[in-house]
Amino acid sequence: MAPSGLAILIGAGPAAGAGIARILAQPSHGNLAVALLARNPDNLASLATSLRSSAPNSIIETFLTDTQPSNLTNAFSAIRSHASFQGLKLRVGIFSIKHSSKKPFLEETHEDFTKSLHDYVGGAFTFSQEFLKLLFEHNGEEPLSDGGEKKGTLIFTGTLGALRTNPQFAAYGAGRSSVRMLAQSLAKEYSAQGVHVVHTIANGAIKDEDTEAQRTGKTMSAEAVGKTYLWLSEQGPELWTHELDLRPAQEKF
Repeated sequence: MAPSGLAILIGAGPAAGAGIARILAQPSHGNLAVALLARNPDNLASLATSLRSSAPNSIIETFLTDTQPSNLTNAFSAIRSHASFQGLKLRVGIFSIKHSSKKPFLEETHEDFTKSLHDYVGGAFTFSQEFLKLLFEHNGEEPLSDGGEKKGTLIFTGTLGALRTNPQFAAYGAGRSSVRMLAQSLAKEYSAQGVHVVHTIANGAIKDEDTEAQRTGKTMSAEAVGKTYLWLSEQGPELWTHELDLRPAQEKF
């Protein structure tokens, strides 16, 4: 069965990224061709091999990049021209990279603080711009009010740090909350044009496993996150979720 569209995932690691990509790619679930973006070549190659094995009829391609603007732009250019994706319309974009920083505030430096924001928030900015450009290129820009259809879904995987933070997490809180506001701004600007923007709050560990920890609600299953993201991408304009709290059953809140 030919893929129904294209999904782009940055943060294609062995935990959350693996489960999300597997669900999106499997013909029995998302049936999407998936472009995996990550900065670690060994992890990226290993993940692609694993996914192709578990979903043998899927289309999965890898693109090595970090969040620097020129590298992300080059990655999107490579996706745009890749033979595996010709004729497929972009449907889903997922920004799901790690971002952690803990340091006593008086030991923090301006350089480290601003680098954290540059790499994480700046990466979300560039990813979003490139995603929207390719989305409109593939699907047009006709607004819903003029008969246009939903173009696609852009999802940011956030954490509780986007809502509140703790001592020694100044850079982390600043970065996470900034991406949350970026998602809100994009939702308000582009919803009427058929772009569904989502920010999730993932509170708890995400593991690409099916063990007692997942079955008893101690940790989240990466595939469960993938199924949730697929459900979000399938929502029609009559009801769009913008922010969603994700947590395993035993996580305190």
